[in-house]
Amino acid sequence: MKLSRFQRIALSAFVAIEILIFVGAIVRTTGSGLGCPDWPFCYGCWVPPTTAEEIDLTKLDLEKFRLKAAAMGRDPASITPEKLKAEFNPVATWIEYLNRLTSIPVGLSVMVMWFASIFEWRKDRSVIWLTSTFAVILVGVNAWLGARVVLSGLKPGIITLHMALAILLLCVLVYTAWRGTERPWSLAWKAEPDSKLRWLAWALFALIVAEGVLGSQVRELTDELARTHAGHTRAEWVHELESSWVYLVHRSFSWLILFSGIAFFRRCRALAHRGWLEITITAIIISQMLLGVVLANVGILAIAQILHVGLSSLLVSALFLWLLGSRWVRRANS
Repeated sequence: MKLSRFQRIALSAFVAIEILIFVGAIVRTTGSGLGCPDWPFCYGCWVPPTTAEEIDLTKLDLEKFRLKAAAMGRDPASITPEKLKAEFNPVATWIEYLNRLTSIPVGLSVMVMWFASIFEWRKDRSVIWLTSTFAVILVGVNAWLGARVVLSGLKPGIITLHMALAILLLCVLVYTAWRGTERPWSLAWKAEPDSKLRWLAWALFALIVAEGVLGSQVRELTDELARTHAGHTRAEWVHELESSWVYLVHRSFSWLILFSGIAFFRRCRALAHRGWLEITITAIIISQMLLGVVLANVGILAIAQILHVGLSSLLVSALFLWLLGSRWVRRANS
């Protein structure tokens, strides 16, 4: 399948956001979300320091730091220049700084896509301009939320909304890239499109999105454990998580998604041409299940958390693309 120029532009925006999601997962897993405790600067500078001695205290707005400390349940009076220097962590600071740098290609690629969509309007594809405009708005809102995440001291609800909007943005970009050509890609059905298979796919999609929201809530629980159980191993966190209904429902949902995914794959084999997309969707579902088993039985391993978050965004995108392509008819032998 040859991509049009506009589709390549939209795909580059999608890839930039996927990279940002993976980097964001690294930030949260390593607890580096407050590595740069101010915004838009990092310790008062565009390029952060590498040692505590390089921090210029005259550039810091201590009032903002104290407000953030209060939001995190700390005594604002305890925030002093000396305390900030003592708590400086260069690794966390530069991980968060990398996260901010990774967001720059996202904004640039989405704006390039928006400008390119103007020419798509002239080709009677005005919906492309509308979805591209929506993508620009979502990027702007999520950038603002990213600042709120920092300034609120990693407030849980804002973090979940931040991730949810990122997933919504991916779906918008998938649709924009798919629709950005004269003949959008379609699934190769062996006969006519099967409504039961499409309903199964939509149900699977809804389950995966719900699982993603619950997963974000679980991530917030692990963030809290990272603060309150700093002296404990990650393997011990699982016992704490098992006392939460959110974690238990999240774990149970994974089995439902696995069985639904297998049913989806088997029905695809019978009614549609089994291609790379169906195999990719099934492989990611199985991989996510294996990662979940590791997290539940071995411990909250950092690498498993990062892959778990990143693959979930890819799974939503791949299944959404399948749903778009399943709307149209293309014979398997054509």
